[in-house]
Amino acid sequence: MKIAFLGTSAFAVPALKALVEAGHEVVAVYTRAPKPAGRGQQERKTPVHQTADALGLPVRTPKSLRNEEEAAAFKALDLDAAVVVSYGHILPKSFLEAPVLGCINIHGSLLPRWRGAAPIHRALLAGDPETGVTTMRMDEGLDTGPMLLAERTPISAADTAQTVHDRLAEMGATLIVSTLDGLMRKTLEPVPQPEEGVTYAHKLGKEEGLLDWRRPAAELERKVRAFHPWPGTFFDAPKEGGLERIKVLEAGLALAAGAAGTLIVGRDGFPVVACASGGLRLLRLQRPGKAAQAADAFLRGFALPAGTVLPSPTVVPFPQTKPG
Repeated sequence: MKIAFLGTSAFAVPALKALVEAGHEVVAVYTRAPKPAGRGQQERKTPVHQTADALGLPVRTPKSLRNEEEAAAFKALDLDAAVVVSYGHILPKSFLEAPVLGCINIHGSLLPRWRGAAPIHRALLAGDPETGVTTMRMDEGLDTGPMLLAERTPISAADTAQTVHDRLAEMGATLIVSTLDGLMRKTLEPVPQPEEGVTYAHKLGKEEGLLDWRRPAAELERKVRAFHPWPGTFFDAPKEGGLERIKVLEAGLALAAGAAGTLIVGRDGFPVVACASGGLRLLRLQRPGKAAQAADAFLRGFALPAGTVLPSPTVVPFPQTKPG
């Protein structure tokens, strides 16, 4: 099948590799343009760009798709299908309608649950028992197109956004090959998404990682896993008349009593912070510019005595799960 691939992040890389290995003719790879990164601010290509280069595939990095020139160039590719995975640009109608079989998207959730930008993080944060990947034929809405195939996977108590991301990326790679095969053989028909069960996975903001001790400990423990590795979770600790932002890399649940934010030091030397219900046991912490360390070792080098009441944020955004 003659296809174009539109993707940017590491989530899209397994799918691109799988399509090439399956024998599809990838005539163009669209990705975001290189951006300055790192201390030297040298331009860095996206993971998809790097993979396409390694596979010898032609790469295009348009800043916008909303012009006649790009639309004409895309149509001239004479595509059977286009595969879109974590691309970062909204596709105009001219792109959606150009391939014979349309534009097929891999989405990191079981649609219609968690449409939007951060489905993996929101599923973990909500405590969903499972998630998955869905392939769909794209329309002009936000992840509203008819579904083609889906595959499920349980979310374990140890899963983080990173582990689920990696698992879904591999599942999506297998699923897109099966999807294109079904479309090519005409054994697969798109199914409209149900109207019930729609939720929205709003984009993550860094400040959302600030832990609010007035919330239940179980919710905060999920947040630590849901926001790992980005944007991370953190709290503000009193230090020399000010506050120092401490990153929480790993945490667990514990029994705790006391006002929300009260620091308790367990017999094993690990800190527990009282929450609205239960306590959050801090296991691994990191100070700004320092190496990560076990939380008991952290307490030995940071003046944070038992009984300290850690502040909660003044305002914490809790995104809606439904439009409104």
